[in-house]
Amino acid sequence: MTSPLVVGVDGSDSCLTAVDWAVDEAARHGAPLRLVYASLWVRYEAGLPSVGPGRQSEQVLAEHIVASAAERAERRNPDVKVTTDIIPKDPADALVQESDQASTLVTGSRGRGEITGLLLGSVGLAVSARARCPVIVVRGDPAGAAGAHERILLGIGDTDDTSTEAVRYAFREAELRGCVLDVVHAWRRPAFGRNADRTRTGGPQDTHEGRASDVVEARLRATTAEYPHVRTRTATPEGTAAKILVDRSAAADLVIVGARRRTSAFGLQLGRVSHALLHHARCPVAIVPERQ
Repeated sequence: MTSPLVVGVDGSDSCLTAVDWAVDEAARHGAPLRLVYASLWVRYEAGLPSVGPGRQSEQVLAEHIVASAAERAERRNPDVKVTTDIIPKDPADALVQESDQASTLVTGSRGRGEITGLLLGSVGLAVSARARCPVIVVRGDPAGAAGAHERILLGIGDTDDTSTEAVRYAFREAELRGCVLDVVHAWRRPAFGRNADRTRTGGPQDTHEGRASDVVEARLRATTAEYPHVRTRTATPEGTAAKILVDRSAAADLVIVGARRRTSAFGLQLGRVSHALLHHARCPVAIVPERQ
């Protein structure tokens, strides 16, 4: 049985955009959709007296939210099988637990209770850092969320943060969507040479760029053979990876980066590039964990 795409729903506008995106993604993969509302208040209310007149209980609100989200998903694509659940847990903890059985977790970029001024909601950030399956945070311009650019962007790092899983995920998405896969590996010229002399402007750029090209080729070699019909374009620009990927996300439908698992119990290690994309990308962001 195909694992479901799980969407965290909370009734916010951001969540509804995430539901739309997830319905389309589930249809592409032929996967079921699971809509999850989680709140500690549902559990707390079970031990409290009946709610007074004029006050809507969290349980009633939760039922309304999941029913409305399910109706929206069915209207968008009636062929996608949709199930719902209300879980009496902290939202981030509940979604992380769901990641054990999900093919992908999908969240909006902001919740209905987020503090004004935050660029990414606390639930989205926590789930991206701790989930054990790919996480999609649906954010950015409407064109990117709608898939209008027909391009997917994959960021390749210097280390193994960009795991085989992230590369394969990017190729699979590009194949399903029939779009171009842009692979970017940014590099920086070292400030000092081997003799502690500051590298001169116009120094051996070809050497650094050549090494960057070698990194990309090595990371893509096996997966390119596995997905021969996917059109790829590689780029090795000089500059800060976070800025380059955020800038290029304006012309992409999805930007994908890998994440490395910590040895401690705190989940995935999200580096500066992942944080920058989750807060500033102009299209949905996929954080793909490295499976061990």
